[in-house]
Amino acid sequence: MLLSNTFTVVPSLRYGISQKNNADIQLVIDALEVAYKNELIDSFCIVSGDSDYTPLVGRLKSMGKFVLGISRSEAASNIFINACNEFQFLESVGKRNVEKPRKQKSTYTNEEVADESELNKLLTTVLEEQNQDEIYASELKGTLLRLRPDFNEKAYGCATFYKLLMKLASRFGDLRVHNDNFDVMVGLSNTGDSSEAIPQLTRENWKEAFAAQIKAYKDGGFERVNPSILKADIITAYPDFNERSIGFKRFSDVMKQLEKDGLVVVEMDEQNTMLIKLL
Repeated sequence: MLLSNTFTVVPSLRYGISQKNNADIQLVIDALEVAYKNELIDSFCIVSGDSDYTPLVGRLKSMGKFVLGISRSEAASNIFINACNEFQFLESVGKRNVEKPRKQKSTYTNEEVADESELNKLLTTVLEEQNQDEIYASELKGTLLRLRPDFNEKAYGCATFYKLLMKLASRFGDLRVHNDNFDVMVGLSNTGDSSEAIPQLTRENWKEAFAAQIKAYKDGGFERVNPSILKADIITAYPDFNERSIGFKRFSDVMKQLEKDGLVVVEMDEQNTMLIKLL
């Protein structure tokens, strides 16, 4: 299977008391050899979360190379993550979110609808003039600020531009907003159906939502995940999610409650980073 997909299998013998292998240094040598010999290759992907590769990342970046790191969240070093140009968790690859539940649209005052309707129309016009199906939310906000320098998302009752976009998308149905490895992408909705809106998490239904997301991870073959991944997926489904709205001060308190309910086990790795083992 590996050979048929152009992978080269390199034997790596373990040695010493700790039975450490030499695969790490072989990877470093191969990467630097390719970087120096082939100028056409400008991107490198390191499938590991080991901080031992940080010097390699630094050298490749100093040569003008783009470095992408990929690893499970439970094994990723913060030092290595910050060193890479881009880093993706394996939990972020492919479909891992549960289907977003829906509820009937809420009612709003005429003044709120008028103000947000004007903004929604402006954003829709900007997106219609783009040559791409979707653009980065940061790019859209930059264009909006050039058109309306006084724009501030807090004037619409939202702490972030992302939450404002999700609010407009659920109310009017003209925008399509989604997370792409922590990059927020915005495009025009294909359906334009605004008859439904994304419901809120409450003290009555939050456990069901978290249990469904945890099940999605287990179905995807994951045994452990970083709580930040779980929180990001919950926010994707429920943009207005806040720990206090379901009775907790911190997200770590939510994890402890899930542990009491027998859904997860809270663990700490060698870097004192919280991980959750899925049960």
